[in-house]
Amino acid sequence: MKLKSIKEAKHLFGQHILVRVDFNTPVKNGQVVDNFKIQASLPTIKFLLHNGAKVILVSHLGRPIKKEKKFSLLPIALELEKLLGIKVYFGNLGNRDDWEGEKLVLLENIRFYKGEGTNDLKFAKQLSQLADVFVLDGFAVAHRDSASVSSVAKFLPSYAGLLLMTEVDGLSKIVDKPKQPMILMLGGLKIETKLLILKNLLPKTKKVLLAGEIFNTYLWAKGHEVGASAVNKILKSIVLHLLKDKKIILPVDVVIGTEKGKNARVASLDKKLILKKDEGIFDIGPKTVLLFAKHLKTAKTMIWNGAFGKFEQPPYYHGTYSLVRLFANRSKGKAYGICGGGETVEVLRHLGVLNEVDLVSTGGGAMLDFLSGKKLPGLKNLLK
Repeated sequence: MKLKSIKEAKHLFGQHILVRVDFNTPVKNGQVVDNFKIQASLPTIKFLLHNGAKVILVSHLGRPIKKEKKFSLLPIALELEKLLGIKVYFGNLGNRDDWEGEKLVLLENIRFYKGEGTNDLKFAKQLSQLADVFVLDGFAVAHRDSASVSSVAKFLPSYAGLLLMTEVDGLSKIVDKPKQPMILMLGGLKIETKLLILKNLLPKTKKVLLAGEIFNTYLWAKGHEVGASAVNKILKSIVLHLLKDKKIILPVDVVIGTEKGKNARVASLDKKLILKKDEGIFDIGPKTVLLFAKHLKTAKTMIWNGAFGKFEQPPYYHGTYSLVRLFANRSKGKAYGICGGGETVEVLRHLGVLNEVDLVSTGGGAMLDFLSGKKLPGLKNLLK
């Protein structure tokens, strides 16, 4: 997929550039808790400022029903000022005259306006009148068909930001011609999206290492007692059909116990599981870690989305932590590694290996859609 990069734009000096970013990041007590997504768009912002452009940033935060203080982007503006060391003008949607003398503007939460979510063309046109050029840099929202993502590009010369280019180029390596053998690792929840990736990438993968809700559903469908484990009974037949493929490597043991970590113990899967109602499957077992590691060590391309256990609750972190360390160790050299999804990124950050992986995607849903073969609405007007 070839996109028009902002680096290809001419005469940026003095131009007003509307940049759709994704600064939807955790805020607590008026403070940004995690600035990963903000940091990811800094190269684009710096590039535009360096070339003399006037930058107007647009983002959302959360899913507000009305204008609420807890969804204000003011804490984001203050964080931006710290990171860039320059003044950030923060204001409501108006017209460009309101901030004519400002170099960098962050508009209030775009989801405070109904036209954003309904993808109103009149609202998109109103946004376009703020600028001379549009840049989409928020890969994490590229799968949203909303006014500030897909429709504003219909009214302005439009380009992909540096972050968006990095994400699309990296993920395209997986979709087009990945280096073999390719290992796909899927865990966590949101089984419906994981199944789409599995179906789309299965023909291209050497092996799939599987855990989480998909595997729990498979065990339940096979007659195991799964207690309080996350299961999707509606997709039983699809799970049973897809997991017949011999490329898929399933856990051979799991760690079970209560959600709070009590009575945690390893259970082999060579016989039917028996769990109490308040117990569930919350991690992969030690034999599975060794099995998965054996396959991961053969990979030239690695993709991981979704933790393999309830890692935030001791003692259910061992499986995920062990394999994340191996994944990071093999990235940027022995293999090309891509991680995505909130939980996966959280583990990478906690273990201090974010910078050791080739591509840590900012987009959970967008990454899943891209790898599932779906067309992202935000990209359609950026194609060369």
